[in-house]
Amino acid sequence: MTIECPTPRHEDEVVLLGHGAGGRLTAELLDRLILPSLNGEPGPLEDAALLPGYRELVISTDSFVVSPLFFPGGDIGSLAVHGTVNDLAMRGAWPIALSVSLIVEEGLALAELRAVMESLGKAAQEAGVPVVTGDTKVVGRGAADRLFVNTTGVGQRHGSLHPSAALARPGDAVLLSGPIGLHGTTVLSTREGLGFEGDIASDSRPLHRLVRALTPYGPDVHVLRDPTRGGLAAALNEIARDSAVTVEIEESAVPVPEAVAAACDLLGLDPLIVANEGCLVAFVTADAADDVLAAMRSLPEGAQAVRIGEVAAREPRGRVVLRTLVGARRIVEMPLGEQLPRIC
Repeated sequence: MTIECPTPRHEDEVVLLGHGAGGRLTAELLDRLILPSLNGEPGPLEDAALLPGYRELVISTDSFVVSPLFFPGGDIGSLAVHGTVNDLAMRGAWPIALSVSLIVEEGLALAELRAVMESLGKAAQEAGVPVVTGDTKVVGRGAADRLFVNTTGVGQRHGSLHPSAALARPGDAVLLSGPIGLHGTTVLSTREGLGFEGDIASDSRPLHRLVRALTPYGPDVHVLRDPTRGGLAAALNEIARDSAVTVEIEESAVPVPEAVAAACDLLGLDPLIVANEGCLVAFVTADAADDVLAAMRSLPEGAQAVRIGEVAAREPRGRVVLRTLVGARRIVEMPLGEQLPRIC
């Protein structure tokens, strides 16, 4: 008898929703189709890229398709600004300019579009980054889901703060700036009417000021990553893969809000795979860990920062291990596909 795997064996035949989830299917799509078509060079896939010929400038682009457009703690407009600013920050950069492009479905209420744009403008102003260019397209009914937003950001790196997903080293401490799972569970609860949104709100916020506070420890800060699609599990697996190290974290040290834990229990989800939009994970030298934690905790964005693990000098490399509450160890796999679609 042949046992068939429920996961399609030939994901390149059609595009699946899971190809946009930031997990294994996304990696396969990039490696097999997108990067070869663009003559992409092998190497770590960072949140933002260095501009050729301008080593202190970085660029990042992102598209936002979140459903619903508005949710507790944010909306698609503020999320677009925060997401792009944060991608620049994860390369140690301060945002200096944004572009904004809109794809609007015919029939969207102008009042909703105005509310999104006012929120986007306010978020950009509060982040201290100007929107310098953009584009607007309108498509027919059914050709898009109300509104999609694309943003591109350019940033300038801070002094000696040059983190990369490929720079984690054995002995590094793994720090987390705040609780996980808030954004994904909030958006899902709002969309599906689960009722949890009364107890939680998205953590969507800019993190560039938090990153700037780490500038004095530049050479000791090896990796910064915001765990968005695929959650903390995907972010740690990407770092472990790109740095060729083993990452070990303590389950008891990872902060999961009660409402997030309750929602995940109800839905059969692991909080480690739920998206975040307002926290970061940092890999820093063990000697600097306490000072970096103190610097993070000095700002509202990092007030709940904790140490959740370390980089172990063990084989096999490229793996994430969770030490559970009962003292066992389990492998934290890279998420396969999309369990929470349309959350960013």
